[in-house]
Amino acid sequence: MQLRDARPAAKRESAAVVASTAEVSREVKAMESRILIADDQPDVLRALRLLLKGHGYTTETVASPSDLLDALARGEFDLLLMDLNYARDTTSGREGLDLLAQLKAMEDVPPIVVMTGWATVGIAVEAMQRGVTDFVEKPWTNTQLLEVLSKQIALGRERRESARLAMQATQAQKVIASQFHQQEHEIAEARAIQEGFLPTEIPQMEGYEIASAWQSARVVGGDYFDVLPFEREMFGLCIADVAGKGLPAALLMSNLQAAVRGLASTALSPEDLCARLNALLCRNMASDRFVTLFYAQLDGAAQRLRYTSAGHNPPFVLHQDGSHERLREGGGVLGVFQNQAFRSGVTQLQPGDRVVLYTDGVTEACNAADEEFGEMRLLQVLRENRGSSARELQKRILHAAADFSGGMWRDDATLLVVAVL
Repeated sequence: MQLRDARPAAKRESAAVVASTAEVSREVKAMESRILIADDQPDVLRALRLLLKGHGYTTETVASPSDLLDALARGEFDLLLMDLNYARDTTSGREGLDLLAQLKAMEDVPPIVVMTGWATVGIAVEAMQRGVTDFVEKPWTNTQLLEVLSKQIALGRERRESARLAMQATQAQKVIASQFHQQEHEIAEARAIQEGFLPTEIPQMEGYEIASAWQSARVVGGDYFDVLPFEREMFGLCIADVAGKGLPAALLMSNLQAAVRGLASTALSPEDLCARLNALLCRNMASDRFVTLFYAQLDGAAQRLRYTSAGHNPPFVLHQDGSHERLREGGGVLGVFQNQAFRSGVTQLQPGDRVVLYTDGVTEACNAADEEFGEMRLLQVLRENRGSSARELQKRILHAAADFSGGMWRDDATLLVVAVL
């Protein structure tokens, strides 16, 4: 570095410290920033330290590239103000450019402003490529220098804040992704558990064919069905719908299933079963929830169905000639009114009859115009396919409802179909 140029400039700058104060913005004055100054000339360091101290900056000075690297390793700085030349026999700036290459490979390096009295376009371009954010030529003017420092410190803070926010966002996204993955895993487990509650194989009775279908609007749902084989050619048929969707409804459904399986028997009539279930649910279920349920006892030998409906969609009994009846006897929904009575109904079945139990997810499937599939369309499907097997009939019903709604199920859809052979 050439002392004949740097020293006179330093003297002039030291004398101009007080005069330049009025030209500095209030924002720069108020800043409490740490600046690392690197120059091999003591008088330059003293001049810069005096200037910056008078404007509220904290400074640390070093005289060599190795000292600069040590200082950066020890502490944090808002800006690095450095010379490019550290050898008295050259003005190439190569020492500074090599140092910039080292700094570029480091993390969390502050903004770099270069001071040099030997700047050329080539050196400036190469320095910019190696991370320099601005230049100040020697001899400097206080106003220009302070403006550059203020600007670069502000930009550096913005970049650090942006990086901090980006890091926080990345960490938050990782947390969210982890939570979402965990939730997906838990929901998959919940679905597997719920599917385990439902019959994997439908028991069959001689002279009858029984088929089922369960279509959840979500991963898990609140629909429930069961086929309970009793002694002496007697089956219990159950279908239910818990108000609501998702995990809360699925949890209630699992409790309902446990209660039905624990209570149902040939010794307990359908109406008494519903009364006991209602009392149990009224004690244990939230006030904003309720359950609709249809329960029947199928006497295979007598071809007789004794049933009770607790506010559930009345099943269809379709006869071979195309006529039908609805199974409406029963009472209100479960879980709302503590002391309510239920009535039972009895229907005599004939060979060729089809009994179709369903939840409202079937009939309330909607098309793009928000029109429901409805009971009339369901009845039409039953009449058109009344000679089909129970398995084929349930497939036709679900296919028709899915085709009508474009496959967009708003609610769980469940079917239990009994064909009398």
